[in-house]
Amino acid sequence: MQTSWCTSVIRAAFLLVAGTAALSAADPVFPYGAVYFRKSNPPEADWARDHSTAARIGMNTFRHWFMWSAIEVAPGKYDWRDYDRMMDLAAQNGIKVVIAELITAAPEWVFERYPHARFKASDDSITNSGISASSATGGFPGLCLDNEDVRALAEKFLVALVERYRNHPATLAYDLWNENTYDGGTPQRMHCFCDASQRKFREWLRGRYPTLDALGKAWYRYSYADWNNVHPPHNFTGYPESLDWLEFRIDNAFRLQQWRADLFRRLDRNHKIVAHGVAGTLESLPNSTHNEWRSAELVDVWGLTWIASRKGSELWKQFHALDLVRAGARGKPFWHAEAQAGPLWMQPQVTGRPREDGRIADEKDVRLWNLITCAGGATGILYPRWRPLLDGPLFGAFGAFGMDGSVTPRADMAGKIAQWTNQHPEIWKSRPVKGDIGLVFVPESELFNYVQQGSTAFYAQAIRGAYQGFFDNNIQADFVHIDHIREYPVVYLPYPVMLKPDSARKLADYVREGGTLISEGLPAYFGERGKVGTTQPNYGLDQVFGALESYVEFTPDLLESLTFTIRGMKAPGRYFLQAYTPQGGTAAGNYDDGRVAAAENRFGKGRTLLMGSFPGAGYFLHHSPEARRFFAGLLEWAKVEPRLRLDASGLQARLHTGEGGSWLWIVNPERAPRKATVTLANQYESGTDVWGGHKVTIAGRDVQVEVGDRDGAVIRLR
Repeated sequence: MQTSWCTSVIRAAFLLVAGTAALSAADPVFPYGAVYFRKSNPPEADWARDHSTAARIGMNTFRHWFMWSAIEVAPGKYDWRDYDRMMDLAAQNGIKVVIAELITAAPEWVFERYPHARFKASDDSITNSGISASSATGGFPGLCLDNEDVRALAEKFLVALVERYRNHPATLAYDLWNENTYDGGTPQRMHCFCDASQRKFREWLRGRYPTLDALGKAWYRYSYADWNNVHPPHNFTGYPESLDWLEFRIDNAFRLQQWRADLFRRLDRNHKIVAHGVAGTLESLPNSTHNEWRSAELVDVWGLTWIASRKGSELWKQFHALDLVRAGARGKPFWHAEAQAGPLWMQPQVTGRPREDGRIADEKDVRLWNLITCAGGATGILYPRWRPLLDGPLFGAFGAFGMDGSVTPRADMAGKIAQWTNQHPEIWKSRPVKGDIGLVFVPESELFNYVQQGSTAFYAQAIRGAYQGFFDNNIQADFVHIDHIREYPVVYLPYPVMLKPDSARKLADYVREGGTLISEGLPAYFGERGKVGTTQPNYGLDQVFGALESYVEFTPDLLESLTFTIRGMKAPGRYFLQAYTPQGGTAAGNYDDGRVAAAENRFGKGRTLLMGSFPGAGYFLHHSPEARRFFAGLLEWAKVEPRLRLDASGLQARLHTGEGGSWLWIVNPERAPRKATVTLANQYESGTDVWGGHKVTIAGRDVQVEVGDRDGAVIRLR
């Protein structure tokens, strides 16, 4: 339990001597390892052997869950024994530790002493302390930190945590707010509705609305007599109040992340602040507050949890997650903080899928998933488990090693990759090149989809389908926040059904200054507070696109197989349909009934192409060859020459450039070797595969190589 006074003195002396070395020790070239300790797993008898094994095969980094509920066992009484042992074993074996704070696991005595801080849902139900499926430990999901008394207790624990380990030679970084997830529930059952959260919400509203009367008019609630009459919405029937509630919850979540980051930086300026999400920005911004850009801005290293077979092992899905996180990182390093290396026998997400679809992962799966991660730009890889849990619903999942800690073929492969990544420091000094086109992320478009439809499916499928349409042509499409669109000469705007006036202005300015904008249908149909514009497109975008709406139809159940023709190309549509009358622009396509389905225009120094439905969502559902050609044709229309072309369907190639030189990554997810020819925009004289030693032939701008099954090539270009 509590470390004895004598032991504490001896330990303090050790850390004082070791402190200088700890702060000056070099970080791993490529952090590679796993989450190891979650209090109840693995068994204590195996700790020393496991650390020795990890170091021997080449792993250099462990992350441990420092759970508040497992450490502060009584008020002010800390049990550090197991965690001290973890840190010391790591130092003895040359392993660095990422200290993951988990104040989302609150002590049982805190639940009892501060009942007012338990999460309260819109139906008045209360969340009590539960056992985590990921650690078989109590205290989850913690308490609502909008309650200042509980937040002060959590801060006291975090201060003790940092002060104990900031000078330990094993310390590498601090991981804040695991997976950056706020479990906000559903439109039918949202939280938190505790008194403290409601007070925070009112404070936030006072900053947005000058008076209570102004709020009442905006929300269509005309009888507020006092600010205490204002409450979060119990359902999503009113657009303005629901949108405000979601935006408040997002802002509030990042207020608490900022609090964590500021606290750790104040206490320890010598170690990095890291965090990771789940690459969920495109679907779970409203309910779980995921936002790659806002999260990454607050840390030194960003990252993601992405379990390939849990999400679906299709190549585009894995790359899209990495590209999304890379976009949010905006040049900062990012890690694949939780990557799959073991089976998912009984996970509900894989039920009904073939055994070969990652459910029973083997060493070739591990190899492929790692190479995809690196090709996507990650500079560190950790697994959710070093060895599987022995209890709880996630028993046996994720880990590269056996349940007894034995070395499996998967672990051997992981060790090979760990050693290889750290033997090639030059590779990680280069970064993925900028994409050929930007896919514009507009937060309010996703939030409105959630409020209006009860889910984000329309938005997520539209933007992911557009990504997939370009990806299947081996065109690199980067996700770009609307605040950064000037960085791309051509952008594609998916599902822009709601836009705020400021977003519409940014789009207009982008085109006026020379940008090329390709937009899906109904841009800004719903404006501020979800109100329909009487002129469509709204907010002056009719002038930007040179067209006015002549007809609109909201019949998603009837439009699942909608197609229309643009410049001789057959485009897929879905959800809604908008037809146009050109007003300064020119007709560029038609529906089958002859109505104008697309218009192109010149506005200022730039160009626009407006399409009356949602080709991204259409492609997400229908992968026809003509639909795939349509997305390739958009780059031709925009006069963009892709940075590279690949002649082998099903494979993917990525180019990295920078201080470390030029590198061509090619991955083959198929279960047979494939020959590939990549045509680059620039010409190189020679190429060497530093991963598999495959023979590389260069002729002009063409690079030829044969890639093994579920394997890749990493080619140094000179």
